[in-house]
Amino acid sequence: MLKLPVRVSHRDPHRRGWLRGAPPPRWVRVLPVLLVVAVCVATLVSPSRLDIGFLLGAIPPLAVLSYGPLATALLGSAVVVLLSVPAFGLDHPGNTDLETVGFVALLSVFLSFVRSRRDAQLDLERTVAEAAQRAVLPPLPERVGPVCCAGLYRAAQRGTLVGGDFFDVRQGPRGVRAVMGDVQGHGLAAVSTVAALLGAFREAVLDRPDVTAVAGALDRRLVMDSAEVRHAELFATAALLEFSADARSVRMVTCGHPPPILLRDGAATEIGVAPWTPLGLGLSEGAPHPDGHTVPLRPGDVLFLASDGVTEARGPGGEFYPLLDRLPPLAGGAPAALADRVLADLLSYCGSVNDDVTMLVLTPCPPPDGE
Repeated sequence: MLKLPVRVSHRDPHRRGWLRGAPPPRWVRVLPVLLVVAVCVATLVSPSRLDIGFLLGAIPPLAVLSYGPLATALLGSAVVVLLSVPAFGLDHPGNTDLETVGFVALLSVFLSFVRSRRDAQLDLERTVAEAAQRAVLPPLPERVGPVCCAGLYRAAQRGTLVGGDFFDVRQGPRGVRAVMGDVQGHGLAAVSTVAALLGAFREAVLDRPDVTAVAGALDRRLVMDSAEVRHAELFATAALLEFSADARSVRMVTCGHPPPILLRDGAATEIGVAPWTPLGLGLSEGAPHPDGHTVPLRPGDVLFLASDGVTEARGPGGEFYPLLDRLPPLAGGAPAALADRVLADLLSYCGSVNDDVTMLVLTPCPPPDGE
């Protein structure tokens, strides 16, 4: 079988840069100290006077980027002292004005104090926001009953953990049920709809008799939410799965969502599920095949679900990402890391992705016979 090269992107598009609130890189922190050392060494080894004292005036503003008020004050004081030491020859008339440097140093200390307070407030708000978003879409456990799980979500809106996609895997009285969906829109505007659908799913897992009834509950949730808001037209696509008690078969329903992909014996096959209408149109109960589509599972099978952020991603030439062709070579390792490998391959193929990227990997892990 032809092996496709997998190149891991060294640049995570969702990683915060230091200009977007992340801690500054090491070179920014050491730059003020290196500048002091460079000026001192240059003046000491030079046979003639060097008019480079003005460079020291940049040290207090540079310190503001990464140091607190105390360290900024110490660096500013060091600059004033160096300008006053005759051995360095930096106090010659015409060089940096001590009064100007002193004022810049004091202003830098004030700015460092303001930045430190602002960073502390932003860190607190970011912590609260992440906690709230993780409450809506908590990390998946490695195993839910007889099903091993792995999920990956990268929101289109930078700096957010939740957008327009969602997934969850829950065990209830009637077995393990899973959902993956995509609501209308993306980003923070879609979070309330995601929260409503996930709440309805978790409730339906406990008391709905089958997976089609779960789909109906999600549909009615969106219909009711749309009725409460004037001119609201909420809808979502979703794929719902229900595993048997021994995880040797799965029943599924797709409501306008890309169907699951079955990885078996080195091949990737899109499961032929008769599609229902998207959720929120009030038509789920009238869809064909009310019992869903049942697929027998074998040991080693893997079910792979992806959002349209994966299936509709385009390469530089405008071609769609060939998920079915590229999945088999990527599935050679542990299933738990499959989603990470697909994301790396997707970014390598497309360069960048501007939509929510969501993947769910489900592997039957039934207990040995007799347990």
